[in-house]
Amino acid sequence: MSLLLSDEQVQLREAAHDFLGERSPVARQRALRDGGDALGFDPVLWRDAADMGWTAAVFPEAVGGLDFGWQGLSAVFEECGRTLAALPLLSNVALAGGAVLALGNAEQQQRWLPSIIAGEPRFATAFEEGARHAPTRVRTQARRAGAGWVLDGEKTFVIDGVGADQYLVLARSAGADDEPDGLSLFCVPADGPGVVATGVRMVDARNTANLALHEVHVDADALLGTAGKAWPAFDQVLDRARACLAAEALGLVREVFARTIDYLGQRVQFDVPIGSFQALQHRAARLYVEIELLESAVRGAFEAIDAGSAEIGPLVSLAKARASDLCATVPNEAVQMHGGIGVTDEFDLGLFVKRARVLRQQLGDGAFHRERYARLRGF
Repeated sequence: MSLLLSDEQVQLREAAHDFLGERSPVARQRALRDGGDALGFDPVLWRDAADMGWTAAVFPEAVGGLDFGWQGLSAVFEECGRTLAALPLLSNVALAGGAVLALGNAEQQQRWLPSIIAGEPRFATAFEEGARHAPTRVRTQARRAGAGWVLDGEKTFVIDGVGADQYLVLARSAGADDEPDGLSLFCVPADGPGVVATGVRMVDARNTANLALHEVHVDADALLGTAGKAWPAFDQVLDRARACLAAEALGLVREVFARTIDYLGQRVQFDVPIGSFQALQHRAARLYVEIELLESAVRGAFEAIDAGSAEIGPLVSLAKARASDLCATVPNEAVQMHGGIGVTDEFDLGLFVKRARVLRQQLGDGAFHRERYARLRGF
């Protein structure tokens, strides 16, 4: 297994680095937060990102994709973490696009994937139903009604759910509340009768929504895949999205670490830079080693995804557990090393701390993924 990016993937990362550095610096995220924008991202930037091919990277050429692989997309997520760029890339490409690719029939793929690649209309995927990640704990009901289905229930923290045009809703058509068997995935228009989305702004100013479904009627062709059999494929969709979050976390902690090292070299106390103090050097060295280990875990997860390995589940959980842990450790250490200025809102470090706080929890925190890793390994 190679843990190095190919030349093409390096070029994609460099292009993303230049584009986001110019168009979406950290100051842009601060402006979005202070402006109270409900979307939490810039639609023009999103369209330009789609024009650059980021939304097409992992999809087959038959539907307008580039078939570039998930490792290439991971480089884009890393750069998003570095600049805190808010783009609906996870919700549209990794989650919704991944679900259509994994579960949709040929007609559904031809109908929806070109739109996802174009960036319009926007999709969001509704699967959580509580405060913590528990994707099989589904109480939203789907029952047959004539030739179609009726959906009833509530979903929480739908990523980029505000302003979405279509929702992919995970619902239970059979089985008990916590069982993976009996789950089905449906495409539901956001403007349909009985569909109500209420915005929930996260601590990092990103957009999520709570979604209420009351007697929502959908046609038979809204069902993706076989009724009651969605979970195995949807779990793989979640793994790809978890890996993308781990890649974003890698970019974030690298940037926080780099900014902290710069500060240690600039801040003078007792007539010397504080970076010359051995205690701070030891703490910084430990962070460097942990970040390098995270990079290896992230690379390994994406290599497994692109290879279609049977090890995708445990390797993704290994990467996401490490990412979640470092999203606590690195920003917290950075604040300590900066001192009082590290907790001021005027200083950009606080924006990284808040984004890291969300990344720790989204799609499973460290405890969730350590337990999952152990279970998948048979411990």
